[in-house]
Amino acid sequence: MSRDFVGALLQLNAEKGVPREHLILTISDAIESAYRRIPGNEDVRVRIDPERGEMLVTRERLVVAVVEDPLTELTLEEARAIKPDATIGEEIVTEQLGQDAFGRIGAQTAKQVVLQRLREAERDVVYDQFASREGDLITGTVNRVEPRAIILDLGKAEAILATTEQSPVEHYRIGQNVKAFVLEVRRGPKGPQVLVSRTHKGFLRRLFELEVPEIHAGTVEIKAIAREPGSRSKVAVASRQEGLDPVGATVGQRGARVQAVVAELAGEKIDVIEWHEDPAVFVAKALSPAQVVAVHIDEEHRIASVIVPEKMLSLAIGREGQNARLAAKMTGWRIDIRSDVQAPEAAAPAPVAPVAVPAGVADPVPAETPTDAEAPAVASTAEVTP
Repeated sequence: MSRDFVGALLQLNAEKGVPREHLILTISDAIESAYRRIPGNEDVRVRIDPERGEMLVTRERLVVAVVEDPLTELTLEEARAIKPDATIGEEIVTEQLGQDAFGRIGAQTAKQVVLQRLREAERDVVYDQFASREGDLITGTVNRVEPRAIILDLGKAEAILATTEQSPVEHYRIGQNVKAFVLEVRRGPKGPQVLVSRTHKGFLRRLFELEVPEIHAGTVEIKAIAREPGSRSKVAVASRQEGLDPVGATVGQRGARVQAVVAELAGEKIDVIEWHEDPAVFVAKALSPAQVVAVHIDEEHRIASVIVPEKMLSLAIGREGQNARLAAKMTGWRIDIRSDVQAPEAAAPAPVAPVAVPAGVADPVPAETPTDAEAPAVASTAEVTP
């Protein structure tokens, strides 16, 4: 083996991204494996000097008290005949093979084994690279559109965006750049399989981290997210810095920050509310843009009984129950909504201040407030389970 050959291998290392030490070890193991395919070479060891480009081929056997495999082991007496200070458990070099010994195993066999090991090493490096990005955003180019998935080209790997992880309002075309959330990275026969999603709550969280510096820095924290992909989401935020308005920071000036997230989600509406440690206040805020008269908390059964003005009942429940359903998902409480007309006697609990919707929230009221012509029939009460 010449120095030029090692140089070529190191150039391959730079192209494939395999660490130099890993590359040399992979080639040594591959050549050693090729030697051992020939009966009688079970004790062959191969070492490569990366600096001088020299390959050392030797026969080595393990020193044991009782020999079970004479092809790879020898007794202490036999070992001390070669090396006087040999001890049990030590590997002893019994013979050093010359460079011409390499020709006995066949160049073609050695080449195939080396190439196979290099491909395996490259796949391992790519797997490690993407496995460390689980839970992060990744950008790929639409390569293929298949019946059950969209295949994204990530350069050294492909990502699978299954139909179940796609927003129902989005459509993709070949060559389109797509952001996605990395769910899982699996080992596959042809390389790593990267499973991604655009419907996961983590995708929305990462988008806000990109658009809102305060969330990325940790001064504003996303406490809870409830999402119905392609339709509407609710995000609860809290401030870790005194005097900082978490909703205003998240929404941005004139709603610029939240609108950037809405644009990435193809128009999905987003309500940003302030998280509160008091469950009653948090439930009331979660039902925004509807105003709430009072909230009664049943800690034992985790039920929040909410009283709203009669004119706000349809808004609190939402179209097809969406507003109440998202509020229940985000707060983790079963929500029982009643109007003040139906249950005036239930107004005994301390009233909760009406929740104002911050300016800049993506179209919170008009698009979700049904007109008389399109409003569905809504019962006077509604109970929603998260």
